[in-house]
Amino acid sequence: MILDNNLVVSGTVPASGVITGQAALPVSGTPVLSTDTIDLAVARDIGEGSDLFMNFVTVAAYNNLTSLTFEIIGATNAALSTGVTVIGSSGPVLQASLTANAQFSVRFNPQLLSTGQRYIGARYTTVGTTPTTGSVCAYVVMDIQDGRKFYASGFSVT
Repeated sequence: MILDNNLVVSGTVPASGVITGQAALPVSGTPVLSTDTIDLAVARDIGEGSDLFMNFVTVAAYNNLTSLTFEIIGATNAALSTGVTVIGSSGPVLQASLTANAQFSVRFNPQLLSTGQRYIGARYTTVGTTPTTGSVCAYVVMDIQDGRKFYASGFSVT
């Protein structure tokens, strides 16, 4: 998986490789929007003809809430407030799964460009008590890399 800073919508992915997250701590039922957007008038052919995913990584674990929903949204303005369309959704993710460095990938709807939205971003919605901890980094990728393969000990590689 190759990360491009132009395709990050929440948090940062610096050259050091240590990602930081956006503190997405919404009040129950009130969505929080990503701090950045992708302008499709500039990035016209991102993933043209290929599957696209938005990776959501919980940089810091969430507390208090019952669940958090990660959504990819399209909008007609950079503030992500007009003409909003949900392009993909994780569905509710329970708090027990929202540990530090947990990764969730949401597939873009292949009909992205036919929706007429110029901007892409992310939206986070909680159910339950408002969290006081938790942050997320979100970025667009073409491939999902879990990087979490574990093998039994006691064998040698030649």
